[in-house]
Amino acid sequence: MSANDDLPWIRDVLGLINSAAQADLPLLGHCLGGQLMSKALGGKVTRNPVKEIGWGKVAVGDSASAREWFGSTREFTGFHWHGETFTIPPNAMHVAESSYCANQAFVLGKHLGMQCHVEMTPELIRSWCDDWEKELVRKASPSVQTPTQMFERLDERVRTLNKVADRLYERWIEGL
Repeated sequence: MSANDDLPWIRDVLGLINSAAQADLPLLGHCLGGQLMSKALGGKVTRNPVKEIGWGKVAVGDSASAREWFGSTREFTGFHWHGETFTIPPNAMHVAESSYCANQAFVLGKHLGMQCHVEMTPELIRSWCDDWEKELVRKASPSVQTPTQMFERLDERVRTLNKVADRLYERWIEGL
């Protein structure tokens, strides 16, 4: 699914995001949600140079905005499942990147848009891996892991990732 798909609900969601931003209601988006936020706020969604699927390092910038949201975390292992990416919307701050996707997160006031996933559970990862073949991926590559690779140390990786999510969600809640 793409934020660029010509579906009636996508137009409605873009309008809802704009209305929420204008009302200064905090927005939070993961992956498609981050792409929809970027598009609604004036950015663009385009094909990423490569698919990014599986666990991968996310580097967090050292700006005031990045520190406000991520605290002292300068790097974490995020979960990825995308073939598209967003540009940073006007007036937003770029706060995270990865080796395979330059724009992993942006901040605009109370709003956080992410390309990566921090909300994952072991069950969710297992269910997504059921569709791994449908991603038109025939083999692993540096930017794409197999389900077997994604399942390595799964519980430990998810626990660590959820600590990052807790920090981000606590910061987001402050804006409510």
